[in-house]
This record gives sequence, structure tokens and C-alpha cells, in this order.
Amino acid sequence: MVFSSLLFLFLFLPAVLTLYYCSPRSIRNLILFIMSLVFYAWGEPVYIVIMLVSTLTDYCFGLLLDKPNMTSVKRKGIVACSVIVNLMLLSYFKYADFLIQNVNALIGTNIPLTELPLPIGISFYTFQSMSYIIDVYRGTAKAQRNWIDFGTYVALFPQLVAGPIVKYSTIAEQLKHRSENMKMFAEGVRRFTIGLSKKVLLANNIGLLWDTISSSSPETMPVLTAWLGIIAFAFQIYFDFSGYSDMAIGLGLMFGFRFNENFNKPYIAQSITDFWRRWHISLGSWFREYVYIPLGGNRRGLAIQMRNILIVWMLTGFWHGASWNFILWGLYFGVILIFEKWWGLSLLQRAPRWIRHFYAIILILIGWVLFAFDQPSLIVGYLGAMWGFNGQALWNNETIYFFYTNAVLLIVLIIASVPLKQWPRTSGLSIAHLVWYGFLYLLSVAYLVDATFNPFLYFRF
Repeated sequence: MVFSSLLFLFLFLPAVLTLYYCSPRSIRNLILFIMSLVFYAWGEPVYIVIMLVSTLTDYCFGLLLDKPNMTSVKRKGIVACSVIVNLMLLSYFKYADFLIQNVNALIGTNIPLTELPLPIGISFYTFQSMSYIIDVYRGTAKAQRNWIDFGTYVALFPQLVAGPIVKYSTIAEQLKHRSENMKMFAEGVRRFTIGLSKKVLLANNIGLLWDTISSSSPETMPVLTAWLGIIAFAFQIYFDFSGYSDMAIGLGLMFGFRFNENFNKPYIAQSITDFWRRWHISLGSWFREYVYIPLGGNRRGLAIQMRNILIVWMLTGFWHGASWNFILWGLYFGVILIFEKWWGLSLLQRAPRWIRHFYAIILILIGWVLFAFDQPSLIVGYLGAMWGFNGQALWNNETIYFFYTNAVLLIVLIIASVPLKQWPRTSGLSIAHLVWYGFLYLLSVAYLVDATFNPFLYFRF
């Protein structure tokens, strides 16, 4: 599906843009809605029904919330119904087999698995749809009376597949009133090209190294090889996901939409608190606004606040996938964030900058081990290899080979991860800009067409 989605963009984007800009403004949302459904159908056509059911359901719930003289109890009931419907859809397709597997393991039953493929982007559009209902209930957004406009919001490609999660209150005005211009379009092309380059040239290439190392036995893996492997995974998942976010933001600009940023150089963080203000910003914002604060946030005492943090981070982990390692990953960061909130940050402030950064990077890399492996034995084995608990050598000839053959790529990845002006800014359509971005685009397309290794890590979430 990943290759199909990118292929769709390359084959049909020029036609979609032409059709969009040649159409009257009054039907441009209809064009986007139809093309978004075509994009969605490119992978799994049958799942269009699920998206349309979710869209129509929340559209109707929004109209009910907007009725005059609606009592508070009825309004809360409507919100509860919306949340239940959305979570039931998400749970059935994403978590049913996980529940069945655990029931079978606990009580010895043999309930057959559903083995349903995961609908593309269901985690993202479910959260977006729920944000609409909650925003209308709170009064921070007006109910959308035009079903096409609402459908455009829910299905809008390509952020449908991997975000950023766009809250309705952020984009409500843009659905009706947005102004497309050459400056926005040029900035959109710039962001799209950067995102494509991150995904194809950086994430895919360093992913080959991680794929090679992670397939080796951790019992015999040298210490430095294990560290190099998880560093490779850290770069792969960052440039894979942030690259697609850049592509989505860029395409949004081409169509006149301004989406919020989703990443802010997370690997320069000096604490885990700082890291999660920089990584997948839209997801953190969603959980803070729609889960953490409604649970009471930090307003009801220390014990309740700690409980709320753990609930939010357990759900954050579970949102990423139906596996215990994701729940463990979420709770791992939840515990660290609790520590930092009450003691850790005050201690870190007294330490030199490099120590704060080293502390954050080590904990982040350990977290990626929990994220990358879905089997406890592999998690324990790989962590043991990183710290040499099984008596492994510090390095071997293969380690040197890995470092030698990937040295240039690693340097490029490090430079691209820090706040340097490594990407030329577009202040106009100068020849230099056209040559630079044209080169990146053509190189990315060449790699994409030629490569057999083209994973998309966040597709499964």
C-alpha cells in the first residue's frame, strides 16, 4: 500500500491539481473529497464503506448537538454515542485479534482470529472525527452543515495515512474560506520535496542497515553493533514519519490548507519531556486536550495527576498498535515523564547541556527497542546485547564494516536532525532553488522506482 500510495501521488497528483484549480471554488471541496476517496480506495476499496459510515455518523451527531434547546444530558449522551461508535470501529478492526489472542492464552480457548486487514488511516481519521464532535460539544467549533465539507475534512489526503492529526477547530474556517496563491504553492512544493527526500533517500537507506542488524541473533551481537542498529532504527522512524508529515503539509499548502507542524527536531531534546513536545506533536496535543484534561489533568492532586499521566501514555502506546510491547513502550515513557515532572527536570537543569542531551538520547533509544520488537524475548535479548550482558564482544569485523559503509549516510542523518539550515529556504522561484529541489525530486523518484526496500513504518498505526 505504501508504494501504491506514493504511486498514486506521482501518477494522479498533476491531474488532481489541474482539476482542482480549473474548478470553481464552490466545488473544490467536492473535488478533494472524491479524489481523497479514490486515494483511499487505491489500497482497500471495500473500506471506503467504513470511512463513509464513520463520516456520516459523526456528521449527524454534530447536527444533533447543534439543535436548540438540547439539554446537557442529551448533549453528553450524543458525545458518548459518537465516541462509542468510533472506538468500536477502531477496536474491531485494530484490536479484536489482540483481545482474542489474550483470551485464548488466559483461559485456553480456541476462538478463531478475524485476520482482518487494518483499514488505512483508521487511527488518524477516527481521532479527527471524534475531535469534531468534542469541539462542537464544547462550543469551540460550529457544527458543519455541509456534508461534503465535513467529508473533505475526514478523508483529506494524504494526511489520512499518517497524519498529522488535524483537529477540526484548527481547519474549520479553512474548509470554507482559504486562499491559494503561488507563494503557498511554492512552499508546498518545497515541503513535499523535502518530505519525499527524507522518506526515500534517508529513511529507506538507513532502514536497510536496521533490517540487516535486527535480523541477527542478539545473543552473539557485538555491543557496538547493537547500538548502531537501534540508532539506525531511530533515524529510520524519524525520517520516515516526519518525511510523510512534511509531504502531507506540503500537499495541504498546494490546496490552500495550513496544517500544524508535527515535528520539531526531536533528537536535540534535553529531556524526555522536551522530546515529547517535539515528536508527533499532533498526537500529544490530541491526548492532552481530549483525554488528559477531561480526566482532571493536574487539578485534582498528585495521585490523580500521576494516574492521568499513566492512562494517557498507556493509551498512547496502545494507539500505535495491538501489541503488549506498545503498551509497555507507552508506560515506559509515562513513568519517566512522572519522574521528570516531580524530580528529574530540576536535577537536569543543574547538569551541563551535553549531559542532559546524552540522558535523553539514551532513554529514547531504549524506548525504540521496546517499540521495534513485539516479542519479550527479542526485547530482552537486544537490550542485553546493547549492554553486553551476555558477554558479547565490544565489536567485530562486521561492526567495522557497518560503520565504514554507512559513515557518510550517518553524518548526513545527524546533520539533517539538528537545527541547521541544511535545506535551502524558498524565498522565490530562483534558479538555485529550482535546481536544488528538482535534483532532490528526481533523485528520490529514481530511488523509489529502483528500490525493492520501501517500508512505511507508521502505515500500520
